[in-house]
Amino acid sequence: MINYISKPFRWFFKLEAASGLVLLFAAIIALFISNSNLADLYFSTLNKYLFIGINNFGLKLSVIHWINDALMAIFFFFVTLEIKREFLQGELSNIKQALLPIIAAVGGMLVPALFYVFINFGDSETLKGWAIPSATDIAFSLGVLSLLGKRVPLSLKVFLTALAIIDDLGAIVIIALFYSGDLSIKYLLLMLVAFIILLLINKFKIKKFLPYLIVGLFLWDFTHNSGIHATIAGVLLAMTIPHRKKEKDFSLLIKIEHAISPYVAFGIMPLFAFANAGVSLEGLTFASLLNKVPLGILLGLFVGKQLGVFVFSYISIKAKIAQMPNDTSWYNFYGVGVLTGIGFTMSLFVGNLAFAENIQYMDGVKIGVLTGSLLSTLFGYFLILLTPNRPKS
Repeated sequence: MINYISKPFRWFFKLEAASGLVLLFAAIIALFISNSNLADLYFSTLNKYLFIGINNFGLKLSVIHWINDALMAIFFFFVTLEIKREFLQGELSNIKQALLPIIAAVGGMLVPALFYVFINFGDSETLKGWAIPSATDIAFSLGVLSLLGKRVPLSLKVFLTALAIIDDLGAIVIIALFYSGDLSIKYLLLMLVAFIILLLINKFKIKKFLPYLIVGLFLWDFTHNSGIHATIAGVLLAMTIPHRKKEKDFSLLIKIEHAISPYVAFGIMPLFAFANAGVSLEGLTFASLLNKVPLGILLGLFVGKQLGVFVFSYISIKAKIAQMPNDTSWYNFYGVGVLTGIGFTMSLFVGNLAFAENIQYMDGVKIGVLTGSLLSTLFGYFLILLTPNRPKS
């Protein structure tokens, strides 16, 4: 399969791996505070409204919405830059290299959703959360993988990184298609105008980011008011950032990606985890996990993810559609499949969208996501740690 990692890919892996450990710390702090005497302050601060703008020109949203709608738009902007780079000039630009993680990602999104639907079948309200266990937290999963060091062959690190990137692409499509509100024709047209302007800026080969940023801010506002989730503005903006193979000495895409990556990895994502992982554990019992929403998410992440990734991959490899990663065993390959069940921040994000109008389910979402992600972390880590890495045919 793959015997080396390109410099951007290697840089990306190290960044995400380190970020994953910070995410864990942020989530632990959020859980501690939300179950302490500071709980009221924690939740009231997140629900406090904040105006950002000049005079009457601006927007007033709650702190939690600024984080989930505005800051996460920057996160999806960053993710889309990564996806675009990998498909244009990275590990996913070669279809033979990309085929296995693509097939594995499809299985890893489809099977968990089926588990959730099976548990919640017949309840139209809770069924809205079907996509929650389909997500993978790229930073957290790579962070766990990095702790295993040389026990994980290079090709498996590439596989998991590529799978997680494709998984993020799937999450973007799901958000755009299934988690939009009532659409406004007026703002959709304004979105289209802004996007066309961005394409023209790209067409005229403008290499400064400022024009993209100015139009992008308007695009975000139009998207926020259109009924489509505001984070999609980040996706659309990133699609127009130029990255031409012939311009080896300068790529605006790579320049921006490197410039904002520390702020995304060590600022935006930990802040999101801190703001969304807090849940009161008072009165929590084992029976709480048996409620439909947390049980569907738990089974989807911990069972559905590993089965979907492994079975789809196994069939494609045995059918010679795709290639097994070099220097690895089925044991370690399965262990990496288990780690894709770490949904954490991405699953919490999708949960917020799925139950935006039914917030009574959010505690169940958090319990299911945290439990499923924890089980996937522990089982995947020790499975790889305690099994030999002997390649098997």
